[in-house]
Amino acid sequence: MQQVDHTQDIIELQDIYYSYNGQENVLENISFSLHKGDYLGIIGPNGGGKTTLLKIMLGLIKPTRGTVKLFGENIKAFKDWGRIGYVPQKASHFDNNFPATAEEVVAMGRYAKRGLFHFPTKRDREKVEQALEQVDMLSYKNNQVGELSGGQQQRIFIARALATEPEVIFLDEPTVGVDVQTQEQFYQLLKKLNRELDLTLVLVSHELDIVAKEATEVACINCKLVCYCTPKELLKHGSIEQMYGKDLRYILHNHERGNI
Repeated sequence: MQQVDHTQDIIELQDIYYSYNGQENVLENISFSLHKGDYLGIIGPNGGGKTTLLKIMLGLIKPTRGTVKLFGENIKAFKDWGRIGYVPQKASHFDNNFPATAEEVVAMGRYAKRGLFHFPTKRDREKVEQALEQVDMLSYKNNQVGELSGGQQQRIFIARALATEPEVIFLDEPTVGVDVQTQEQFYQLLKKLNRELDLTLVLVSHELDIVAKEATEVACINCKLVCYCTPKELLKHGSIEQMYGKDLRYILHNHERGNI
């Protein structure tokens, strides 16, 4: 088995600032590095800049100031986007009436890697099946994706990202609109992919308890980087009070885990 270098920088942010139309900064002086095999949870209040930071890391928007590096290369010159997967919020990005099977949706990940007008190869088909198997959805490959449950659809979207053979996957609040039990099953899958495939994950979430339980690192964002630490260190630093206020009350869910 090939040894993985967990010191390899996947993402490096240095002195990131961002403002809309020259107005007040949405992000100020954000700096941190993400390494191979990390599972980073990005948390913070609404309007604190979490999604803006994600878009900057994905190259969707440019910071007002600062430097972003992907795999050691300045994002301005980075072209190997097949190394990066993205799972958006389900509710705002998918039409349940879209006429496609689960297998066809996952195959779209291969089109992104090879180009839309290339005929699928044997390797493409193998990678699609492998991705479906990795998320325990191979037996559903011929089902219309619109007929699947919300949790099953999210597994298909992860499989689509896996089909590109990425080294890191970004997830933007992927369980919005999904019930609590299904959320926990979904996060169990993410932990499995992180541990068994050594897949680097970046998760934006408002679920403080989930992030504290599942992630290996936590970035607390409220315009500034309030804290970058392990989940165990999160409470010690008083970072939660800095983000949400001293009167915050939160509940840790304790549901039975199972399979979607």
